[in-house]
Amino acid sequence: MLHRCTRAIRALLVVLATGWALTPASGQAPSPGTAATTLPRTADGRPDLQGTWSNATITPIDRPEGAPPVYTEAQARRLERGYADRVERLAQPSDPNRTAPPQGGDGSTGAAGNVGGYNNFWVDPGDRVAVVNGQYRTSLIVDPPNGRVPALTDAGRRKAAARAEQFRTRGGEYDHPEFRPLAERCLMSFGSNAGPPMLPNYFYNNNYQIVQTKDHVMILAEMVHDVRIIRMNATAHPPAHIRPWMGDSIGRWEGDTLVVETTNFHPLQVFRGASDTLKVIERFTRVDADTIVYRFTIDDLDTWVAPWGGEVPFRRTDEQVFEYACHEGNYALANILSGARAQEREAATKKQNR
Repeated sequence: MLHRCTRAIRALLVVLATGWALTPASGQAPSPGTAATTLPRTADGRPDLQGTWSNATITPIDRPEGAPPVYTEAQARRLERGYADRVERLAQPSDPNRTAPPQGGDGSTGAAGNVGGYNNFWVDPGDRVAVVNGQYRTSLIVDPPNGRVPALTDAGRRKAAARAEQFRTRGGEYDHPEFRPLAERCLMSFGSNAGPPMLPNYFYNNNYQIVQTKDHVMILAEMVHDVRIIRMNATAHPPAHIRPWMGDSIGRWEGDTLVVETTNFHPLQVFRGASDTLKVIERFTRVDADTIVYRFTIDDLDTWVAPWGGEVPFRRTDEQVFEYACHEGNYALANILSGARAQEREAATKKQNR
């Protein structure tokens, strides 16, 4: 599926970069007594969250086995240099006269049938270790302390098995468009980019634009141009049968932190197999001119044995958020389905000729 990625200029800068300077204080909480006078504020006195932000990072969501909770600055710099070296090594010019890869793929990734996809120029997953409160984090998840998603409940395991069985028995996954993933159909962001929770997709387009009024907060996600509308100071969510994309979000201020509660998620927007009782609590705290610390908590005891959550630094960027032109000029879905029909006709012809 070919998307027209709009991050080419930024990706080129990443390719040309040889290293980055990390400021340990990036994402650090403001000093007591100074935040009230130094934070940008709106006309009604609230912290101003407006602007364009990026949550791109090389820090994974789950902590790697055996990793400590935080890196030293030297370790973080070494990881970033390694990433920069890898990007530079992979950013080799493509040969327009190269031959087609062999049938079944070239074997470069070990995946059967791999014939390539985006080259490295278009990929922009981030280039820095996530820094929160001056700590170089090894995972975005901080609760539980091991930095990993808790185990599934018995009900969660049964539900996951039932979904897998349903997918296996419901018919061919290429029978009609509704069987294809939401992102492939350009309906929703890849992974959990738009949220909630708003997590990096580790591919590209990790930018967000926030517009803030007294009554509403709007968050535009660059990936697949999803828009969240947060209703400020509402008193109740809609009835359980009303389930919009990205759920229903209600916001309130707790001091200088915007707190958002989201429920009523759409049944097709399944975050890591969550149940229809999923509740996500988000906290947006602007800690300096260039940083919002974003904290999230996942509450779904029908699926996981305990609530869990994490922290993600959102860094201010001066870049614009362009339209993610997904279906415009994109013929991949029609070609995928017509290809499946062609395979079916071929199989039927072979069967008749036996």
